[in-house]
Amino acid sequence: MANSLVQVRVDEKLKEDVTMIYEELGMDLPTAIRIFLKRSVQEKGIPFSMKLTDIQRGNKAVSAMQRMSQAAEEKGVADMSLEEINQEIQAVRQGR
Repeated sequence: MANSLVQVRVDEKLKEDVTMIYEELGMDLPTAIRIFLKRSVQEKGIPFSMKLTDIQRGNKAVSAMQRMSQAAEEKGVADMSLEEINQEIQAVRQGR
């Protein structure tokens, strides 16, 4: 199979850092990139876990709380006190 040239522009410091890491592992940068590409094909995607940062998770939590607050407003229960909420729960439990 014919080889194809792939060119990528990266920050010089990143290239130096990653080259040192791969040299310690006994390979050069092109070999490491080929390994990444082959694993991507095997995995049918990025060959490592990609996780949301804590900030992104926090943003999702805030969005969920805002949706819950809006739903409470729409149902007319947003201004209920804790005591009123507990009374509602108790009434439902006794109704069973």
